[in-house]
Amino acid sequence: MDRPTEHVLARRSLLAGAAALGAGAVWGTAHRAAADDGRPRRPVGPASVDQASVDAEVARLRRGLIALRRDIHRNPEAPGQEQRTAALVARRLRAAGLTVTTGVGGHGVVGVLRGSRPGRTVAYRADMDAVPPKDIVGGGPATAHLCGHDIHTTVAVGVAQVLARLRRRLEGTVVFLFQPAEESLSGARALIDAGVLERTGVQEIHALHCGPFPVGRFAMTGGFGMPGQDKGEVVLSGPDASGAAAQLAAAIGGLATVALPQTPADLERIIDEARTPDGPLTRFVAARAVAQGPKVSVSYRCWPEERYREVRDAVRGLAASYPGAEVRFPAEPFPAMICPEPDGRMLADHLRHTLGRDAVTRLHAAFPPFSGEDFALYLDRVPGTYTFLGVRPPGAPVTAGYPHYPDFAPDERAIGVGVRAMAGWLAQRAG
Repeated sequence: MDRPTEHVLARRSLLAGAAALGAGAVWGTAHRAAADDGRPRRPVGPASVDQASVDAEVARLRRGLIALRRDIHRNPEAPGQEQRTAALVARRLRAAGLTVTTGVGGHGVVGVLRGSRPGRTVAYRADMDAVPPKDIVGGGPATAHLCGHDIHTTVAVGVAQVLARLRRRLEGTVVFLFQPAEESLSGARALIDAGVLERTGVQEIHALHCGPFPVGRFAMTGGFGMPGQDKGEVVLSGPDASGAAAQLAAAIGGLATVALPQTPADLERIIDEARTPDGPLTRFVAARAVAQGPKVSVSYRCWPEERYREVRDAVRGLAASYPGAEVRFPAEPFPAMICPEPDGRMLADHLRHTLGRDAVTRLHAAFPPFSGEDFALYLDRVPGTYTFLGVRPPGAPVTAGYPHYPDFAPDERAIGVGVRAMAGWLAQRAG
């Protein structure tokens, strides 16, 4: 990474504070004007985008958005190869009247929608790539949209279309980042290195991700997020180096406090634990070590991310039992995605107000413990939110809503829910 861990953590602390200060400036009046039911009300003037207008536009667009998602789903493209999807997105954005730039950081697409009145600049990120065979649980025959990026892309296009139709009442600017190569954790870095945040003047950024929650339900991550990842290797020497490597791999695997799920019941338990305050996932290590000859490949995730040093020291301690062992780690792990708590709380208030109190559940741990997100790199630079959009169909097994499983089959009704939620939220934040 390009900055020491201490600097990253300091930056995140500053962002959380800035988010809280910004919340007071933007939301203070709304909270003081709270209705008798305790829900915050934001005064809506005649020039503002209101939720009823958003909902009416979503209803008009719903059928076309479902068709768009099915088109993207039938034509999955691996990380870094999103030419067709990017072209499709660019055409839709241009038709809606956005200013569009293509080829950003690879096949990235940036769409800029300027409202008719002054305001703030907020961004929305959607990832476009599909899951390579090696990253499908149990392996797969071909690249496929088994992580929900086809839905993410469709929701973002829908939000852009809705707000473009309401441009005369929109305050501020909304920047849409259609990102390539999330699955390889390289797309966000490519867009950031291309200067997209600086050139557009983004002040905050938001995203949704499909999750194994009932369709229509949002799982809030404020205060938590998703773990990063650290990788390393240990090279042993001596006449029995291969046997010693197998023993060391088993010992390193024993550092794990959470095991990969083997059954649907395991998945259900992990979801419940993530929603449990001070539960077993509040602190965890998910470790994997594989011996190949005299070499042990180590990969692990942990929470909180300050534990990277602790786990590295534990690996070095185990390796020290083998004379001549060489332990190698990169300069910095891939960072965790840490979502500012104040921003998450404000979004939860918005969703409860617009979609109902039962529309929101809160996560009390990094989730899922076995996956990461390069959205972390955006949140290292500007505050924002990252929220799980429930896509599990009623009565369906948990794997139907759990990304990367071969039977992942999200409920398409989630598209309209996501567009309703994010169009209203972005209009409010830009104003």
